[in-house]
Amino acid sequence: MNNLDFRLDQLSPTPLYQQIAEQVRRFIATEKLKPGDHLPTVRELAHSLDVNQNTVFRAYHELEQERVISARRRGGTVVVASTDDPAITVARQKRLSEIVSDDIVKVLSQGYTPEDLEAAFYLHLSRWREERQSIAEKPVSESKTSVSPNTILIVGSHDLALTILTDLVKQHSSNLEFEIVHAGSLGGLIALQEERAHLAGIHLLDEETGEYNYPFIKRILPGREVAVVHLVYRIQGLMFARGNPKNVKGIPDLKRPEITFVNRQEGSGTRVLLDIQLRQLGISPDEIKGYEREMETHLAVGLSISRGEADVALGIEAAARSCDLDFIPLFRERYDLVIPITSYRDKLLKPLLDTVVSEEFKEVVNKAGGYDTSQTGTTTFL
Repeated sequence: MNNLDFRLDQLSPTPLYQQIAEQVRRFIATEKLKPGDHLPTVRELAHSLDVNQNTVFRAYHELEQERVISARRRGGTVVVASTDDPAITVARQKRLSEIVSDDIVKVLSQGYTPEDLEAAFYLHLSRWREERQSIAEKPVSESKTSVSPNTILIVGSHDLALTILTDLVKQHSSNLEFEIVHAGSLGGLIALQEERAHLAGIHLLDEETGEYNYPFIKRILPGREVAVVHLVYRIQGLMFARGNPKNVKGIPDLKRPEITFVNRQEGSGTRVLLDIQLRQLGISPDEIKGYEREMETHLAVGLSISRGEADVALGIEAAARSCDLDFIPLFRERYDLVIPITSYRDKLLKPLLDTVVSEEFKEVVNKAGGYDTSQTGTTTFL
């Protein structure tokens, strides 16, 4: 059945046909099902799930009414999530608008603010983007040798506040595009050194001085004039499944043999922070099950825990919220944008720099959780 793992909860108040329909929607959302893919026949799926054929028929009928799938005579039931048929495209866009509008009204009527809504939207949209990408098993992208003059190249550490920033910029400046490479903080500074990026997002703790970012900038970009624009202070900690089934309390628990860890890639600020803590605690990486398994983003490690592939990871609070995980706050760190002075003065970056200091950006980021924007937009020139 196309390797689709349907699961029904007989005790749920949600009718079985609605559970089936919702799982099909999720398969499409995560690209496990793509346009043109066939679904199991009503008979096949009913037999597999041990339910009445009418239950599956109702689910498929609901999805067909939404123009998510189409039952073709002698052609089976197929996904039509995207199509060149203008009539279907218009109908789907209208339906999307109705869904979004209805949900916005519902949320606002319950006392939430537009900023609450935006924060939740960006957190969950970021998670779905990450999940779709991980399922597609796309390779880590490299900066293109030739890009549009309206494209801003960002290399560095993954952060959800940065995602919110770029999405807001695109809302107000639709002609701008972003190419973002999650190469870790050190990778971002090296990209600036090699003139492969307009800016880098970094959060690197210097073990000797206890200072963030500036020592690394001076070592890797000696003599280079740069603007260091403070984006956010953020909370790093341990994230794990709801209810804390493994009773994780701190970094020392990572060496417990029954706990599986998932790590960030070498060169990321989070990996640097973790290794400093392990050295200070006298813990060898060899003692940690899963230390060698690396992910490029906080959302990737969060989703790994959500899927039951690991028990715990070091990451930011916003990612834990996005992936519906529990979280123990441990560290407050500084996340900065490092911008060569020529790029800083270029009009290409003006919409981004204007958005950084906007109240909208600060309010949405604060609502996302795990951030402090009290110094956001403060700029230091080196």
